[in-house]
Amino acid sequence: MHRIIALIMLAIVGLSSLPAQADTSSELTSLQTSIQHDVALLSKTHGELTNFTEYKIKQNTELLHEKLKELMAEPDLNKEMLSPIIKSHLIFIGKVDNYFKTKIATLQGQLGKGDDNKIMMQLSMLEAERDQQLQAYLDVLGWAKTLGLNTGDQTALLTKNLIARADGFNSFVQYTQDKLKQAIKEVSLAGKDVTAEQTLNVTDLKERLSYASSSLGVAIHLLDILGQDTADMKETLFKSSGDITQDVLNIDVASSLFEQWLTSAQNYLIENGPGIVFKLFIFVLILVAASLIGKAVQKLVRKAVSNSKLKFSVLLQEFFISLSGKATFTLGVLIALSQLGIELAPLLAGFGVAGVIIGFALQDTLSNFASGMMILVYRPYDVGDLINAAGVTGKVSHMSLVSTTIKTLDNQRLIIPNNKIWGDTINNITVEHQRRVDMTFGIGYGDDIEKTEKVLKEIIMAHPKVLKTPEPTIKLHTLGESSVDFIVRPWAKPEDYWDVYWDITRTVKMRFDAENISIPFPQRDIHIYQESV
Repeated sequence: MHRIIALIMLAIVGLSSLPAQADTSSELTSLQTSIQHDVALLSKTHGELTNFTEYKIKQNTELLHEKLKELMAEPDLNKEMLSPIIKSHLIFIGKVDNYFKTKIATLQGQLGKGDDNKIMMQLSMLEAERDQQLQAYLDVLGWAKTLGLNTGDQTALLTKNLIARADGFNSFVQYTQDKLKQAIKEVSLAGKDVTAEQTLNVTDLKERLSYASSSLGVAIHLLDILGQDTADMKETLFKSSGDITQDVLNIDVASSLFEQWLTSAQNYLIENGPGIVFKLFIFVLILVAASLIGKAVQKLVRKAVSNSKLKFSVLLQEFFISLSGKATFTLGVLIALSQLGIELAPLLAGFGVAGVIIGFALQDTLSNFASGMMILVYRPYDVGDLINAAGVTGKVSHMSLVSTTIKTLDNQRLIIPNNKIWGDTINNITVEHQRRVDMTFGIGYGDDIEKTEKVLKEIIMAHPKVLKTPEPTIKLHTLGESSVDFIVRPWAKPEDYWDVYWDITRTVKMRFDAENISIPFPQRDIHIYQESV
């Protein structure tokens, strides 16, 4: 509480000299009266009421700074009114900074005589308050310079203090970093036997590093405004935070970091270079060997699955051949990675977790995969089969576990997801070795039926691609509106279907014309009756 009273008394000294000029200064006068009233109350309050009064005074002091900032930003700057106000405020802030330095030095003198962790935290909080005060000090110096006041000595003194402050925090951050690394190492080595004291020590050091880095960052920012070189300090701040900020783009910081990394890399290569080169050689050698072995395994699997006794479909054969090669090469990659010192157990565990996540993200793909497995197992079609599936008719040219490639009869290539095929009716047109060709031919009602049957039989039996068995069917089928219809159903191999269909249709028309057998077209007789009137 004594610290608050001292600060407020200094503020009142500064405010007492504010000239009451018209309405512009009325708010400042009101703030002065409020602060004086609250300071008078401090000696009469206790407990929580004291804390509230101190908080109120602090808020009013910050409000004073904001009001001055607003006045300085006005286009019509009243220098005559503001000059004495800024001058008094500048003296006040300088005295506050001296008070902070004295208080910090007192706390530092208590280190080693009590609870150092508690004292360090108090110091960190006090330094954070001083950071705000220093930023306010630089603001007021800028305002004074704008008003034409001589601030050379005060600016030089602030610059000197900031450089000393930044150097101190720069060393303290590096020291705390080393202490933190050591503490973390001790916790890691302790494993399950780690103590609460060790864990608390790590937490305290992290908080201390955070406060110190924050104060160092403020000092660097203020020194940058004052035009000072802060490259080394920014490098320390970057290492402590691990965050890449715009300061890393500073050429001095970037070049210094690059030189350190390059030196570390060179030293590492000098010490471990031969071992690394040998490991890389073994890594590449294992990969080459795995590739060659994978090809050899594929040949062996191809011979095994092509055995006629196993009766594997071409799709299933290709699946086993591809899987054997990829599995062999994957095993080789894992062995090669182990030679580089990479732990396989965490890697495989990570793949397992990633597999679960990817599984949820790729549900449709997994559905295609499952459908592909069902197609491989139940074999509704094979490579080269003519099928009708998913609304598409064509020959199967290729299949993977997620899709089937079909070439249509007009030579278009369609890639269809397997779940679309497995979830629909599959019509395998060429799976059977014989296919019936269904045709219908009509003759006129006045034509000879027996002669027509004889002609059709001669045409069917004369075609070289019509199978002898099963025997073709030639029957009078229906008596239509304008024709007598015969069904003609010869059998042919699937690949000869259209040749038989087209050839017989052409030959029937030519023979019917030669034999004077008519092929009627739809016709209707119209009778007109005229009634006599």
